[in-house]
Amino acid sequence: MKNAILSARGLCKSFAQGGGQVHVLSQVDIDLYEGDLTVIMGSSGSGKSTLLYALSGMDRATAGSVSYGGNDLVKMNERSLSALRHTDFGFIFQQMHLVSNLTLFENVAVPGYLNKERSAQEVRQRADELLEKMNIADVKTHLPSQVSGGEQQRCAIARAVINDPRLLFADEPTGALNRRNTTEVLDLMTALNRQGQSILMVTHDIRAALRANRILYLEDGRLIGELTLPPFDPAEEKSREAQVNAWLSSMHW
Repeated sequence: MKNAILSARGLCKSFAQGGGQVHVLSQVDIDLYEGDLTVIMGSSGSGKSTLLYALSGMDRATAGSVSYGGNDLVKMNERSLSALRHTDFGFIFQQMHLVSNLTLFENVAVPGYLNKERSAQEVRQRADELLEKMNIADVKTHLPSQVSGGEQQRCAIARAVINDPRLLFADEPTGALNRRNTTEVLDLMTALNRQGQSILMVTHDIRAALRANRILYLEDGRLIGELTLPPFDPAEEKSREAQVNAWLSSMHW
């Protein structure tokens, strides 16, 4: 039986608008498991990104609980949440948010220096290892503006995992990439997952969803469906795509 890393119960998120309340998440219950690559899908405006932000502590839910390591993220203060995001969680976004005046190496290494769990030499070594793994070691002294979008996103992935997070959150990580760069980034994320990295990804991209072993469907702020799959095998991608598309159709995607 898999161990749940993070569990949410009765999660709600509302915003005040025009004198009323807009309910974005409604009574969401979810468990994220060790070693899974979980994908959340749904139409635009269904609350996917809001759910990811609430689960990661980047945004605070209006009601409900998010349990991680014996703590409820909804009740934690901002300092504690910030520390947790530095040590236990990693983040990848559609827009890479790399620091424009730092090299790729520096963008990856800085979070390691801030964490202070490794010596400066160990951080540099870890950064070099990750840049090599992401196939961008040859451009590590370049600024973000001097490399391609795919290389920027691979740098962002390296930055996200330098502190060995227990859980990696990815919000539309391939949304700004072309087909070739999308495949390269998904291959890297699949490899990380096979090495034991737990990942939660929000995506509209069917190619990204195919890499998951678990897909959840969100509609109007509620989880209404779940599909479990075996580990991704490129040789079976066509049949997997047909299965996922059929399931998404049943969800009225």
